Amino acid sequence: MSLFPPATCQRLIVKVGSALLVDPDGAVRRDWLATLVADVAERSTAGQQVAIVSSGAIALGARRLGLGKGGRASLEDAQAAAATGQIALAQVWADLLGDYGLTAAQMLVTLGDLEDRRRYLNAAATLGRLLGLNVVPVVNENDSVATEEIRFGDNDRLAARVAQAAAAQGVVLLSDVDGLYDANPQTSPAARHVPRVERIEDVAGMADAGSGSGMGSGGMVSKIAAARIATAAGIPLAIASGRVERPLSGERRHTLFVAERSASARKAWLAGGLTAAGTIRIDAGAGAALAGGGSLLAAGAVAVEGAFARGDLVTIAGPAGPLARGLSEYDAADARRLLGRRSEDHAAILGYAPRAALVHRSHLAML
Repeated sequence: MSLFPPATCQRLIVKVGSALLVDPDGAVRRDWLATLVADVAERSTAGQQVAIVSSGAIALGARRLGLGKGGRASLEDAQAAAATGQIALAQVWADLLGDYGLTAAQMLVTLGDLEDRRRYLNAAATLGRLLGLNVVPVVNENDSVATEEIRFGDNDRLAARVAQAAAAQGVVLLSDVDGLYDANPQTSPAARHVPRVERIEDVAGMADAGSGSGMGSGGMVSKIAAARIATAAGIPLAIASGRVERPLSGERRHTLFVAERSASARKAWLAGGLTAAGTIRIDAGAGAALAGGGSLLAAGAVAVEGAFARGDLVTIAGPAGPLARGLSEYDAADARRLLGRRSEDHAAILGYAPRAALVHRSHLAML
């Protein structure tokens, strides 16, 4: 039990991919799943609270509906397959967890549920209460209503966001492979395993976007994106193989992404946001001010992109790319009028009493 043991990790999020849950014919890999549930039960007995982010609904539903391409031939097929498969998936988890005296709960969430601050707090409260009751939440994206424009698209990033909402101390992404390699191990025999990552920027170029099984929607790119979200919130994340029995037990090779300094819950939510309503581009001087803990002033802004409103989440980008995310103090039209202007000029430009900054430091998180 060396990976995020209960003694040091009170709450753990475990993500299970489609290829681990469902075989190529669309049937549940029940025997393997039972070994994972045995691990969860052992950890629960030791005092650890575990939530599961489970893929597999579309693959299961596609088999039951006789849909080709694993149910992903069209958005409509995926939505229908998800609606059908969720029932079967929830029942499998409930039955297997019930064998160990554990109660399962199903939570279906959309991107908006975790991107909108009020809905995020509601989801966090539900997760917290379930875990406190020693229930095992089984979380999945609600693909029956999500569209391409408003969905996570992979459960790796969903797992990282759930970890934030649950105030977890660890995330395990169970995968086809036992971690990150410096090249694709399926095509490069000399690929070397990377056991520990201190800085994600050092390994981002190693990622492959493909899903090895063809059933899932993620690849190593999505896992590194998940690691960015989790570690920025102070939560370490591990990629480990699910191609073994009892994948959470014993000494298993894995890649551990080390957490950054813990952030406040609000700052972690801001940094982990996946949908921004617009972008404010700034000069190098303003970027340095942000890095030093300052607010974003209009004098350092050079361009405004998008049609956001006051209070919307925006990306702040410097000359080299995105630097931060924050809640805009102005709508896009007024922000454009203030570009490059000094604070003392704002009242005359706008015709009303201005706010102190385009994005205040209290509502801003560095990436």
